[in-house]
Amino acid sequence: MTPGKACPVVLSAHVPPRILLFRHPLAGVQLVKGGIEPGESAAQAALRELEEEAGIRTAGVTHDLGCWDARHQGQVWSFQLCQVEGELPQQWTHQTLDDHGHAFAFFWAPLADLPLADCHPVFQRALRYLRDALEAGGHQVGYGAARSELKGDRFVRNHV
Repeated sequence: MTPGKACPVVLSAHVPPRILLFRHPLAGVQLVKGGIEPGESAAQAALRELEEEAGIRTAGVTHDLGCWDARHQGQVWSFQLCQVEGELPQQWTHQTLDDHGHAFAFFWAPLADLPLADCHPVFQRALRYLRDALEAGGHQVGYGAARSELKGDRFVRNHV
């Protein structure tokens, strides 16, 4: 499976961790995501997208979380776990230069209580995949009923 999209995943240092999301002014809650350009690796694309869409310039990729078939317009996404140097604010707005210059409102969401109702169905599935992949990788995601939502969503690991 060859990815065409890269998605940087940023988690907070809190326990249990929270995931970085943003509210798109026209399309609801989303993850940072964008196309992988010719000659660019998924990790390079993830860091570029993190800078373009969130204004985060001080990050590195720490783990490849695998590829995921989005079942949307033939897209395959590569999820890259990123660590940011320094502490990020609880909320901020970033004015993008691409995507028609929208202002994206960033916030942290608990992995055990994701705002799925505010997401397009493809981002609902992506967030469920990520929660599962992070838990499988040993990250604490929360307790109780959150686990039951994970069943049935599929993912494929990259073996690099």
